[in-house]
Amino acid sequence: MQNEEYDVVVVGSGPAGLTSALYAGRSGRSCIVLEKLSIGGQLTLIDVIENYPGFKRISGPELAKRLEEQVREYNVPIRIEEVTKIVDKGERKIVNTVEGEYIGKAVIIATGTKPKQLNVPGEREFYGRGVSYCALCDGYFFKNKVVAVVGGGDSAVKEAVYLSNLAKKVYIIHRRNSFRAEKEIQKKAFATENIEILWSTVVTSVNGSNFVESLSLKDLKNNREYTLPVDGLFIYVGFSPSTEIFEGVKNEEGFIVVDGNMMTSIPGIFAAGDCVVQFKERAWGQISVCVGDGAKAAISADEYISKMFTE
Repeated sequence: MQNEEYDVVVVGSGPAGLTSALYAGRSGRSCIVLEKLSIGGQLTLIDVIENYPGFKRISGPELAKRLEEQVREYNVPIRIEEVTKIVDKGERKIVNTVEGEYIGKAVIIATGTKPKQLNVPGEREFYGRGVSYCALCDGYFFKNKVVAVVGGGDSAVKEAVYLSNLAKKVYIIHRRNSFRAEKEIQKKAFATENIEILWSTVVTSVNGSNFVESLSLKDLKNNREYTLPVDGLFIYVGFSPSTEIFEGVKNEEGFIVVDGNMMTSIPGIFAAGDCVVQFKERAWGQISVCVGDGAKAAISADEYISKMFTE
């Protein structure tokens, strides 16, 4: 598609992006969502969500599906196109994709984050051959096998519990001596018989021939190095913002800086969700926060358009 014009162009289809599109559509604004990979973003990689208001338990893919259906009810198109650049033309913003370009009076960036890597020998070489960053995607391949999960936050501990229902044995490897994960998630891990926690331990290399066969570990407390036989490694050591293509609106860590109205330093360009930093505080990696950000960004974009194009 070439030179299509909308009131609001949303980049990213995670909870922040889809909520932005929902609010834009409901306000009567013409809107389009552009997504690089799959509709729903990181939501599609979550097995069970237990802390989203209104749902005692819901899967990530199901929540993504419901959000998508809501957005489409307001005739908002969602297209799988990779955005390559956003150009500020003053009153209009040009959003370039691999397919063409879109023109918007306002743009909302909601591109989220991507998993960080350990950056140890063997990690890249064995990606897809035992190394994974998504338990929901790849867990089934390790049924009745031995796996390790690296990390100590919500994602790491939650996915270790998920894997415990498939794998014969799950090791949680954490460089500290306590988890940062929510207490309820920790309780489940501690109560699961086939989960063993290796505290104060780091992975120094991933080993194998065609597939992962073992990990080289270092016990930081006792300064001891040893080898742990495993069939797979799942890495959850945090996330970095997916903002490489955006210029002039980021801090030194790559997060997009926004004000209280979710606007960047460029008038008419807003941002929402895990990719933003607001009042020097980074996003907290919570779906409900992303949804709130998306609503605020869309409302602010609507007010911006009203002021710029009707006064």
